[in-house]
Amino acid sequence: MRSLTYRPGGSPLSTWTTFSIGPLHKSALVVEGDGEQTIAPESVRVQVLEGEVALPDDMVPWRAEIKTAEQQAQTSGTRMRIWNGPRYAVEGLEISRTTLEEHADVRLQLRPTDYFTFLAAQQLDRRQPDGTTLRERYLDPDRPLDAPAFLQCSFGVNIAVVTADHLLVVSRRADHVRSGPGLWGSSVNEGLSRHIDSAGRNAPDLHDVARRGIREELSLEPHEYTLTMLAFVLDVERRQWSAHFTAHLAGLTGQALRSRIARGVADRWEHQSIEYVPFRPADVVRHLLRPDRIHRWAPVTPALFHLALVHTHGRSAVERAETQAIRRLR
Repeated sequence: MRSLTYRPGGSPLSTWTTFSIGPLHKSALVVEGDGEQTIAPESVRVQVLEGEVALPDDMVPWRAEIKTAEQQAQTSGTRMRIWNGPRYAVEGLEISRTTLEEHADVRLQLRPTDYFTFLAAQQLDRRQPDGTTLRERYLDPDRPLDAPAFLQCSFGVNIAVVTADHLLVVSRRADHVRSGPGLWGSSVNEGLSRHIDSAGRNAPDLHDVARRGIREELSLEPHEYTLTMLAFVLDVERRQWSAHFTAHLAGLTGQALRSRIARGVADRWEHQSIEYVPFRPADVVRHLLRPDRIHRWAPVTPALFHLALVHTHGRSAVERAETQAIRRLR
């Protein structure tokens, strides 16, 4: 294999920039994937390291504050208590290329953690007693992939679902969820759960996580769609990792999917509305750049939709549509 490895301590990545389309700028860094070349399931190896993530001493009280607040919420009944679910932190991501085909070979290293640790680590701009923030102390903008595991306690899958009659499913997060409330996002978003996605002592399978998310959020079974991994993406602002997928429905139209959802889905409470956008480059790009929507997208969603378009329509058609849409805005 020819190594293209990215991990803490590697070479500076100051030439890398986050995703944008004209005036639409997001904090998503596409680490691997271009939409044209897909990532095969057998090319992704997930390793779970022993030993839970340890917070620095000065962050331990932050986690304790969160735990106390949730206990008080349960006692007072003022709001729904947040469950401190077991999850994973990202220790490292190593990407190589096969010698002949130049296909991606990915090794994802995870370490056990929990939701309260994630919430504590999300306070990246909170001032420490010495006046510094976690972002200033531990993160270098010129080395975006270099970060300690305790600041990366989130890994999820984001999926662009396209119906049989070529409609892209676009969902809006509910206002009461803790992560991205009210933002418009991917068709399906599912966080990696140590409790659900790791059977016995086995490491989680990212394709299985995607299938679980599609089942829980859209009530679709694996035989009803084809699932393809497109990319690994990092939200550098929040230090949240994502595997990007696209799923094309084999027989269900947009109307059929609406009817399916109306009959009930397991995680209906996570979303407050769903839209169906024609899955053509010009239509999707116009939707992304709508004046009332451009600042309401979840950080990694525009990159997901762009890559899904490239996968189906080709890079030239997508970039042409983006150029034309930007020109109309001027």
